[in-house]
Amino acid sequence: MTKQKIEVGQYTAAYTTIGEGIPVILLHGFFGNARTLDPLAQGLAKNYRCINLELLGFGDSSKPDIRYLIGDHVEFSRAFIAAKQISEFYLIGYSYGAWVAAAYAATIDERQTAIPRLKSMALVAPAGIRDDTFVGRYNFVKPLLWKTSLVDLVLDAIEPIAKLLKYEYFNTIRMARTEISTQPAARSFLIDRLNPEDAVDTVENEIDRITIPTLVIAGEIDGTIPLWHSQTYVEKIPQASLVVIAGADHDLVQTHAAEVTRSILEHWNR
Repeated sequence: MTKQKIEVGQYTAAYTTIGEGIPVILLHGFFGNARTLDPLAQGLAKNYRCINLELLGFGDSSKPDIRYLIGDHVEFSRAFIAAKQISEFYLIGYSYGAWVAAAYAATIDERQTAIPRLKSMALVAPAGIRDDTFVGRYNFVKPLLWKTSLVDLVLDAIEPIAKLLKYEYFNTIRMARTEISTQPAARSFLIDRLNPEDAVDTVENEIDRITIPTLVIAGEIDGTIPLWHSQTYVEKIPQASLVVIAGADHDLVQTHAAEVTRSILEHWNR
C-alpha cells in the first residue's frame, strides 16, 4: 500500500488505500500511523475499500503547532472525507483513534440527511472515557519530552549496557522518544493531560448522541485501557454491542487481527 497525500483545507492528509467497495476509514492509535491497522485493512479489503488515515500531527500528515484536542482530529477527518468526495462509509477507530471516531459520530445529526453518511462504526480498545487513575501513570516519560539532544546522548550511552543486559524495555523507550520527537500530537497530549482537570474533551457525556450501530471490541486482559471503558461505551450508546477477545491485550489489532476482523464483518453483515 503506497502512501498518498491530499490537501484538506489548510492541511495535508497522508493515507493508504487497499481494496474495492464501500469505503472504510481506519483511524490509528497513539504513536500510530497508516501502517498500524494494516492487519485489519488487509482482512477487510476483499469487501471494502480500506483507507488508513494518518491523523493530524501523526505520520506524514500536517504537523501544525497547536494543542491537538480531539475536536481538531474530528474536523481534520471530516475535511478529509469531504476532499475524497465520500458519500457513505464505515468507520473503525483503534484506541486514540476510537476516541476520535466516537467524537466524530457524536456530532452527526441523528437523521443523517446530509452526505456523507456514516453507516456503522467499530471501536477497538477505545480510549476517551475520563479516568483519573491515569494521572501520574506516564510521569516516567517526562524526560523523553525534553527538546534537548542531551536525552538522545544519554540513550545512546545506555544502549550498549541495555543490550548486554538484554533489557528489552529499552527498545520501547527509544521508540517512544522517536515518536514524541516526530509526532507533535503525541507530545502535546502527554504534556497537556497530566492532571484531572485537563480531561477537557473526553466523550463519556456525548456518546449517548450516537445513533448508528456501533461495535465495541475489547481485549480481555488489556492493561492500557481497562475493560470498564469499553463497557461505558456500550452502556451509553443506544445501538452498541460488545465483543471481548479472550487473552488479548491492548495490541489486539496486531495479535488478534483475524478475530477482530471477523467480529467486525459479522456485525456489519447482520
